[in-house]
Amino acid sequence: MSQPVMRAHAEQAFQHELAELAKSDTRPRPPNWKLSPWAVADYVSGCTLPNGFVVSPKYIGKRTIIEISVATLATDRALLLLGVPGTAKTWLSEHLAAATSGDSTLLIQGTSGTSEETLRYGWNYAKLLAEGPSRAALVPSPIMRAMEQGKIARVEELTRIPSDVQDALITVLSEKTLPIPELNDEMQASKGFNVIATANDRDRGVNDLSSALRRRFNSVHLPLPETVEEETEIVRQRSEAIGRALELPAEPPALHDIQRIVTIFRELRDGMTLDRKSKLKVPSGTLSTAEAISVVNNGLAMAAHFGDGRLRASDIASSLTAAVVRDATQDGLVWKEYLEVVVKERDGWKDLYRACRELQ
Repeated sequence: MSQPVMRAHAEQAFQHELAELAKSDTRPRPPNWKLSPWAVADYVSGCTLPNGFVVSPKYIGKRTIIEISVATLATDRALLLLGVPGTAKTWLSEHLAAATSGDSTLLIQGTSGTSEETLRYGWNYAKLLAEGPSRAALVPSPIMRAMEQGKIARVEELTRIPSDVQDALITVLSEKTLPIPELNDEMQASKGFNVIATANDRDRGVNDLSSALRRRFNSVHLPLPETVEEETEIVRQRSEAIGRALELPAEPPALHDIQRIVTIFRELRDGMTLDRKSKLKVPSGTLSTAEAISVVNNGLAMAAHFGDGRLRASDIASSLTAAVVRDATQDGLVWKEYLEVVVKERDGWKDLYRACRELQ
């Protein structure tokens, strides 16, 4: 009997939703797609089907962004999702691949150590030495397997890959062919093949894309959530889903607590209080939506295992402080000033102020 996994792939976790959408989907589908482009957008954005079945939203934001992304995948252009850390680039790419190909696992994680073989193919050296170069000795990359099967390949953090290695994708994206010169052969992409890449330009170690490679992508920018309410809902949904997956014996977080965390992050990101009356110093961290989710989840774990199962200010204070204070000197002063000037003076925030001050 297999052990339960910590995190199921999108096509596993939302299998029922994908199946219901497929049953009611009467629109034309591109070759090898599991759903029509319209149904893919419905899956990501959420909808209610004619039979009353509710499809949960996977991405909370403008549907236009989803429609542009899906339409791109139906063309011969690859899709590049851009945005600051924490704007759901990876999350969106996974769900787009799951809905179009039924498989989100053809993934390459970009790092400074990613080699050209990781993008193209490698070799089984035991077979290579015993039998010489052959298709049997070749070890296909996720991109090569996606080409063969007519599926979506995903490349995470494309700009972390060295520039000369990135350019190995040019022929794949432009000619839809992967040359195998050792065998005097090639892999031609089956219909349905495409690539979704993600990238941001805020982290260190970023390598700019060459103009030749950038032309092969249609770039879609994912913005930070527009309003406090929108960001609060994103954090609520994701933290509750992660809490269920981890089986944390804690109550779902109160909306008020999530909204306080989101408000703090937004004000420090913008360098201005929400009422636009006070300017604030900005810390060095990104304070993204993903980090807000992490703060809530860590607080739930504290409440579940070391508290009474209910999220309180004392449970989130340490992770909240750690998220803001990345540089002890610079960020420490920013955080202390924010606590004294903003948090201390807000009605209903005294518990959070005391909990955070106790850590200093």
